Amino acid sequence: MFLKVLAFDDVLLRPLYSEVISRSDIDLSLDIKTGMSMRMPVFAAPMDTIMNSKMATVMWQSGGRGVMHRYCSIEEQADHIKNAQPAEVFAAVGITGDYLDRAFALVDAGAVGICVDVAHGHHITAIQAIRNLRDNHPDIHIMAGNVATLEAFNDLSDAGADSIRVGIGGGSICSTRIKTGHGVPTFQSVLECARSDRDTLLVADGGIKNTGDMVKALAAGADAVMIGSMLAGTRETPGNVITVPGGAPRKVYRGMASPEAQVEWHGKYSSNEGVSRTVILKGSATEVLFDIDRGIRSGLSYSGAKNVRTLQSKADFIIQSSSGAKESSTHIDF
Repeated sequence: MFLKVLAFDDVLLRPLYSEVISRSDIDLSLDIKTGMSMRMPVFAAPMDTIMNSKMATVMWQSGGRGVMHRYCSIEEQADHIKNAQPAEVFAAVGITGDYLDRAFALVDAGAVGICVDVAHGHHITAIQAIRNLRDNHPDIHIMAGNVATLEAFNDLSDAGADSIRVGIGGGSICSTRIKTGHGVPTFQSVLECARSDRDTLLVADGGIKNTGDMVKALAAGADAVMIGSMLAGTRETPGNVITVPGGAPRKVYRGMASPEAQVEWHGKYSSNEGVSRTVILKGSATEVLFDIDRGIRSGLSYSGAKNVRTLQSKADFIIQSSSGAKESSTHIDF
């Protein structure tokens, strides 16, 4: 059986009549179910070249949240959480080994949410890990994923997840689809998972290149988005600045399934589903997040929506041709 599916660049939102006078009139807040709310529905991905205590603080100050990566010792990860106080921070755990001990230590350190961080979340071990974490932490927010289908979304929700990362293989430094032949365009996964009747937040994760993609994801049914590449190379990210003779300074940005990341943290690699690259240093993450906030607000105003729920009820998608996609990008010739 073959299904026609859609990616972010395949669609546009038709502009609608708007009575939004100012971007400041738009409410982007998101209730994350545990007595907390976010002013901007954006999470920073749990990657070792994105997240540290500095990024966690910037994300919180900007209205989003960071998810502290798990590619370090329990003590080091807990210290990152403590150093980010009084910022509210999520923290990632795996699904085997010491993940329960890690979760207890992270909650004790001040983490307000636990992220079950695994590439293929629709798996018996991941589901059991979510159940175990829910049993041990009945009141904390549990984020799970990643998944690509409605069935997977519902199964993780039923296991106890409060939010679920939706998207497999779409990340800019992810090679899962190339290596395994598996995946679904993230926009299509969001459309499918948004049909769920579960009361679980949907976090679009992967393939998001710009604020236009964020607005499309939110309009398609996402409650929030998760980003990595858009923050890569900012001053607050971990890692040294690389000086390039005759070129702009750069920083490393790598997938956590890349051989480089696995060898550094485990001494070997068992899969090769990511790449490591350098990106140009781009200034402060605060400035990037300010631009993201403005972009999302502008997007809602074009649909005449003052909040995300209204955007979802009014969204009018069209499919564009490859020529339309080319026209949609900047294309001036010099």
